[in-house]
Amino acid sequence: MRIERPTPVAGGLVLGIDAAWTAHQPSGVALVQQRGDAWSCVALAPSYQSFIDLAHGTPVDWAARPQGSRPEIDALLDAAERLGGGPVDLIAFDMPLSAEPIAQRRAADREVSRLFGNRGCAVHSPTAQRPGAIADRIREELQSRGYPLHTATDCAGPRGVIEVYPHVALLALLQRDYRVPYKVSRSLQYWKAEQLPVSERIRRLLVEFRQIRTALNQHIGAIALPLPEPEQVSALAALKPLEDSLDGLVCAWVGMEHLQGRTRGLGDSLAAIWCPEQAFRPGKDSPG
Repeated sequence: MRIERPTPVAGGLVLGIDAAWTAHQPSGVALVQQRGDAWSCVALAPSYQSFIDLAHGTPVDWAARPQGSRPEIDALLDAAERLGGGPVDLIAFDMPLSAEPIAQRRAADREVSRLFGNRGCAVHSPTAQRPGAIADRIREELQSRGYPLHTATDCAGPRGVIEVYPHVALLALLQRDYRVPYKVSRSLQYWKAEQLPVSERIRRLLVEFRQIRTALNQHIGAIALPLPEPEQVSALAALKPLEDSLDGLVCAWVGMEHLQGRTRGLGDSLAAIWCPEQAFRPGKDSPG
C-alpha cells in the first residue's frame, strides 16, 4: 500500500542496524550524519558492543572476531548521540518489526516477496522464535524512547524507526536486475555449478563488497571500512564483519532516502518493509 506522506524534513542523524535474529550473532551498525546537503559516516562497527565502544574512544579492531549480543537500545542510542552530537532522527533496522508480536509471515513479507521474488529477493518468514522476543523488545524499547514504528498506513514524520531489507535496497543502489551475490554464508550456493575453491569465492565476494562501498560513497562520505586484498584473507569467516558493516551502511542509506520521501512502505497497518523508490524501476540489465 502506498500513501501520500507530508513533505519530509531533512534529519541530522540516521542509525542503520543490520540486526541479527539471534543474540549469539553480531550485528553491523552505521551512524550517518547530514551536514548541509552532504551526508557522511560518523561511525561504523561490526557489532553492538564495538559501536558502543567507539563512543568511548575505543576504535574498531577489524581483525578481531566480533561477539554477538542482544541489542541494548538505551546504550546504542546514547552512544549514537555521543558520537553524533545530538539525538538520532531515524533508525533503519534490518529485522522484522511489527506493532503486534510476530508469530507468522506478515503482509509485508508477502508483498516484498511478490514484487521482488522474481529478482531473487524474497524474504525469510519470521516466527515466534526467530526473531520473536528480540524483535518485540526492540520495538517496545524504541517506542518508549520516542521512536514509533513507521507502518504502511502512517503519515510518518522524520522521527521513528523503519524496517528495511538490504537485498532490495541493493537492487536500487547498484542498479541491478537481480539479487547481489555478496552474502558470505551463501557463497557456495552462488557459484555451486563452478565448484570454486574458497580463495576464488573470497575474491568474488570482495569484488561485490567493493562495488557496494563505491556505490555508497556516492551518497555517504568518509566511509572508513577497510577492505583487504583477496590474498590477505585466508578464511571466509573473516569477511563476515565487513559484510555486516556494509549492511548497516545500506540500512542507513535507506533511512536517508526515507527522510527525503523516496521510499515506499510495503505491508499494512501493523508492519512495513520500506524500499527505495528506485528499486521499483527496472535495473540496468533489465530489458525494459
